[in-house]
Amino acid sequence: MDYLGYLIAGWAVVLGAVAVYAVSLIRRGKALSARVPADRRRWMTTDG
Repeated sequence: MDYLGYLIAGWAVVLGAVAVYAVSLIRRGKALSARVPADRRRWMTTDG
């Protein structure tokens, strides 16, 4: 149990990095989707 702090810190770093990457992907996707013309959007897209 001497290395429990390192284990928790390692998991925290990995999960934090994955969360930051996921948020950046979502933000980038929203920004790119706003640039698509209305007539070129997919059928699943709503105006809201």
